[in-house]
Amino acid sequence: MVQAEAAGFGDAEAGASVFRKCQSCHSVGAGAEDRVGPHLNGLFGRRAGAHDGFRYSEDMAMMGADGLTWTLDTLNAYLENPKALVSRTRMNFAGLKDAEDRADVLAFLRQYSDNPANIPEATPTAMAPEVELSPEILAIVGDRDYGEYLASECSTCHQSSGADDGIPSITGWPEDDFVIAMHAYKEKIRPHPVMQMMAGRLSDEEIAALAAYFAEIGG
Repeated sequence: MVQAEAAGFGDAEAGASVFRKCQSCHSVGAGAEDRVGPHLNGLFGRRAGAHDGFRYSEDMAMMGADGLTWTLDTLNAYLENPKALVSRTRMNFAGLKDAEDRADVLAFLRQYSDNPANIPEATPTAMAPEVELSPEILAIVGDRDYGEYLASECSTCHQSSGADDGIPSITGWPEDDFVIAMHAYKEKIRPHPVMQMMAGRLSDEEIAALAAYFAEIGG
């Protein structure tokens, strides 16, 4: 691993592009809110697992209680291999193996930790969703019970307990995020052939029902 202190920060503009790999779970900048993962405003200097209002994995909370704080070095290590630093983190991301990508995205994120008090007035940088959906689709109220029925097929791979074991967890996702992700597969924007096939079979109402079910069981 290239030590972050030696490598230093990279190019923040390039890091904005790298951050697109993170945007389905995290937001940053003006108006950023917690999603599947916590928002990343004020990240540098923050104690791990200590962002108020976000439900962390037990391991992340324990690491924070033991003193893990997000610095250039610790973030570099976490981004390279999340589960090597926090073994049972819920962040289902294999890591950024390229040291330059890590340096760039950390430079991008550092902009929103320089003066956290001023972040609400910062230039908006929250990324656009992967697929733009009509207000009508996003307004569909999913039938939670129907979603539970449909979820039996999802549960052949994704565990309702929230464990990942190599397969990303989908419990606890905000409903809009789940709907956007499924439509991104349906429109073949997300490149996973099995998920593209599965999503392609679902109606807008069925996607909304699944979103309602998985959001509830993760609460």
